[in-house]
Amino acid sequence: MNSAPLPSAPPKKHRNLAQGVVAYIADSIRDGALKPGDKLPTESEIMRILGVSRTVVREAISHMQAANMVETCHGIGTFVLEPQPANTLGIDPNTVVTVRDVLALLELRISLETEAAGLAAIRRSDAQLQQLRQALDSFQASVRSGGETVPSDLQFHLLVAQASGNRYFHDILSHLGTNIIPRSRLNSAKLAKDDPKVYMDRVINEHEDIYNAIARQDPEAARAAIRTHLSNSRERLRRAQELIEGAGA
Repeated sequence: MNSAPLPSAPPKKHRNLAQGVVAYIADSIRDGALKPGDKLPTESEIMRILGVSRTVVREAISHMQAANMVETCHGIGTFVLEPQPANTLGIDPNTVVTVRDVLALLELRISLETEAAGLAAIRRSDAQLQQLRQALDSFQASVRSGGETVPSDLQFHLLVAQASGNRYFHDILSHLGTNIIPRSRLNSAKLAKDDPKVYMDRVINEHEDIYNAIARQDPEAARAAIRTHLSNSRERLRRAQELIEGAGA
């Protein structure tokens, strides 16, 4: 089997030469010059292209094997592997089913979304602020009409995470999906014996507080507003859990 050719351009400078080789081959895979199943060039060819020693090439290949980027078949060559699925941090959204599960998820969200909102207040663009306004208006319209409120509520929180400028906030919340909205799993207002209209009006006001803080680019107010919003949800669920456990007893 012939080896796939590597681009002849020199690699970027790295403190560690082996890391430079890994980065160069990773870029070739990402750009499509090397595809899953392709055979890497020989050690001698990589040495010639990148101007490094055989020891450096072998160290780089060892790193790539450990990262499941390549697989070496002795006597045949080293081959590019299929990309591994993204790590989901061991969080399975399908396991979020009980009040206790949703409470645990809210504790995680408080830590994540508080900082995301603070960063959003600093980094948001005018276009992102407009998207937040549209999601909030859509949420309020759904509340007033008695329609489905979860999609626009989720959209609002995802847009705050996106405006933070840190994609990992958005990635984690996107992975969790509608599970981040407690009422998508259970009727938290009913369980806590809250008036549904009072409850939804309060959620609208809390969202408005978050939006207004981000709009005026006040990071501390944005952090406080979203922490209050999520802490209120946690308190309502805590009371619901106590009622459920009391009924069970």
